[in-house]
Amino acid sequence: MAGRARGPLKRTAAFWDTSALVPLFVRQSATLRLAALYEVHEIVVWWATPVEVASVLARLVRIQQISPKECSAARKLTEIVSNSWAVIQPSEALRASATQLVDRYDLRAADALQLAAALEWCERIPNGRTFLTADARLRESALLSGFDVLPI
Repeated sequence: MAGRARGPLKRTAAFWDTSALVPLFVRQSATLRLAALYEVHEIVVWWATPVEVASVLARLVRIQQISPKECSAARKLTEIVSNSWAVIQPSEALRASATQLVDRYDLRAADALQLAAALEWCERIPNGRTFLTADARLRESALLSGFDVLPI
């Protein structure tokens, strides 16, 4: 029907790894793609994600890919965006799940915790749930776990 106005697009939740979040806060090659995904997907993160984002931003300053001023702006933007994201809290069950994941997949501890948090978020039913990451090993593990992993 021509001329009919549509209401706002309902965003669906997706699990965002730190590697998918940082380009929202600092201009990188994936920024435009991830900004478009942000328009469609609400953010679900692991409890330690703010620490990981701060670590990446500090490293980018140290290696002179961003200035201290850009880092400060990115931290402020992170704080604003983080007010609306859902956070998966740590638990004994999540730690046990992450421990199993390092045996099953070629994951570092932090990535195993990310994937375990994503599995907790979807109540271990990842089919039809979106997982966003720029990390190749984590992407492969999320795919093998049953998540829909979009290209970044």
